[in-house]
Amino acid sequence: MSANVNASNNTETGENPSLWEICKAPILLTIVGGAIDTIGFIALLGFFTAHVTGNLVLAGAAFVKGGTGLWIKLGAIPLFIATVIISKMLIDRNQQTHQTLGWLFVAEAVFLLGFMVAGLYLEPFGNPDGAGLALTGGLGLVALAVRNTASKTLIKYISPSTMMTGNTTQLGIDLSNYLRARTRANFQDLVKSASVVVGFVIGAFLGASLYVTIGFWSVFPFILPIAYMARLAFRNQFR
Repeated sequence: MSANVNASNNTETGENPSLWEICKAPILLTIVGGAIDTIGFIALLGFFTAHVTGNLVLAGAAFVKGGTGLWIKLGAIPLFIATVIISKMLIDRNQQTHQTLGWLFVAEAVFLLGFMVAGLYLEPFGNPDGAGLALTGGLGLVALAVRNTASKTLIKYISPSTMMTGNTTQLGIDLSNYLRARTRANFQDLVKSASVVVGFVIGAFLGASLYVTIGFWSVFPFILPIAYMARLAFRNQFR
């Protein structure tokens, strides 16, 4: 709904949005996704806050090798699913799509704040099976599960912003299309897919660099873009 309103407004006024306006939200969201997943992986002894598949792989490896952290990584799956169910119920109960999207961004920001606070109080995490690690990782996972729900429902016109396998594949496809036919449309598709992948890489490196410098305070700068996205959504200005 929000996307359709914005598109309609642009059509009526004859305004062509700039490439930055088109790419701004995907880039900011992927920077946050890359940063939070990397911070969590480093701080929480190999726990992924966004890549559920990664937790399954690591759980399988721990089971075979007799490693630690098995129950936390397996527990991430039902927690992720439960968060998606609750988020989808919220979406289904509300008709104003942009308002619902705004509240989902608020929820993400709140859980990211909880992720940061828990990390600050409970770090260092020496036990991969510890309750403190489970709590902190769970808060980060819930934040990005809310984001993933929004990505699959309200903003599905934007590439997924926490997992890059599909986006990297799309980048390869768009690059192939542009090399075959160097049209403006193919160029715009290439720039959009490239910006998403580059944004995630920037977020991953930035998150890692900040974490080794200031610990869990590194989460705070990445809450700000989500608060900004919430503001845009509430004003029905989210493109």
